[in-house]
Amino acid sequence: MNMTITEKILASHAGKTSVKAGENVWVEVDVLLTHDVCGPGTIGIFQQEFGPDAKVWDREKVVILPDHYIFTADPMAHRNIDTLRDFAAKQRLPYYYDADFVKGSGVPKPYSSPTATSYKGVCHVALPQAGHARPGEVLLGTDSHTCTHGAFGEFATGVGNTEAAFAMGTGKIWLKVPNTMRFVFNGEMPAYLMAKDLILHVIGQIGTDGATYAAMEFDGPAIYALDMEERMTICNMAVEAGAKNGIIAPDAITEKYVKARTKKPYKVFRSDADATFASTFTYDTKDIEPTVAQPHSPGKRATARQCRDVKVDRVYIGSCTGGKTVDFVAAANVLAGKTVKIETLIIPATTDVDTDLDTFKVNGQTLRQVFQNAGCQIAPASCAACLGGPEDTFGRAQTPMTVVSTTNRNFPGRMGHKQAGIYLASPLTAAASALTGHVTDPRDVMSIDKPIGRA
Repeated sequence: MNMTITEKILASHAGKTSVKAGENVWVEVDVLLTHDVCGPGTIGIFQQEFGPDAKVWDREKVVILPDHYIFTADPMAHRNIDTLRDFAAKQRLPYYYDADFVKGSGVPKPYSSPTATSYKGVCHVALPQAGHARPGEVLLGTDSHTCTHGAFGEFATGVGNTEAAFAMGTGKIWLKVPNTMRFVFNGEMPAYLMAKDLILHVIGQIGTDGATYAAMEFDGPAIYALDMEERMTICNMAVEAGAKNGIIAPDAITEKYVKARTKKPYKVFRSDADATFASTFTYDTKDIEPTVAQPHSPGKRATARQCRDVKVDRVYIGSCTGGKTVDFVAAANVLAGKTVKIETLIIPATTDVDTDLDTFKVNGQTLRQVFQNAGCQIAPASCAACLGGPEDTFGRAQTPMTVVSTTNRNFPGRMGHKQAGIYLASPLTAAASALTGHVTDPRDVMSIDKPIGRA
């Protein structure tokens, strides 16, 4: 039986030679992720159902890290991290990445100087950087954007606390095999486009429920010309179309990235040439323009130029979707030698990305120097205002404002205030908007002849 990559991975983890869409199977789990928002709930259910002294099924396969509500004095946020810390110590988990700078109940250290020794940052970028994302595996996370890791050719999906607690105790999960929808991008990527433009274009076409419980498989020469961080952006937002998972078959670029970060073995799967897809969508990248999602839905598509009259109060460049090194290189190419017109926040996704701000250069300056000289505010690595968080979470919109953001969701209240209007955009478009004070196509402020995020 000919299968898609998603079907092959699930078949291998179900101990079957083949599976088909709609079939229910027990699947072995390779990695279970949780964080400070959902971790305490998962741990509570696990201890309730398996016993207060029960052990996780495999210490090497559980990854826990705080990342969402870090830079805050909120006692409930601190309590959640204490719960993670206590559980990790009791279970002797080797992959708990602590946020040392929020220990206790006091106000955290200043934004500019976290002192954590093992803190990583946002889970969906930190896991690949730490070698936890590998081709052919099954990765579950108590976060809807766990689908990010499908960029590495693995089945990665978000689950609820109850499912995660069951997996934590047994190493298994009961899944329905999803249909696979295929999205093929042909042609060369124009220098003014990024992965964010491609996925916003797709979601705008099929809608936020257009891929409900489907696997979104991305293919074509334009996809394979992207580096791994850009591929992560594509898969990260598959859930915004309702997908069960997003996935890109591994290639040499994937394997080079993975082998540089882990010695653990893995198996590569690819869709058969005659695999059955529920549908296939084909695009030529030259026909796609810099794209935004208007408030209050990732599916409310428009081109940046169609929104050029929209006045903007703030630009936010960060998150698991838009806070990677490639995203800041793109933004710096727009901002170098210029000054932002409105408040512009720079929030690295991880501590590794934060380090890269001092390593990567544009026009002879480090990324950090470019942003500082342009008048941007730079915060330490975390989810920060992407999910709103407590009132003192960095960058949270506490008054009604219009924001251009590189994040993945623009629902009412997502970044704080319910009346804040969030326009989702690529880092290129976000940086261009920072220079003008209104939604701006990057081609309108600079000649972009250097492709960003190409492998």
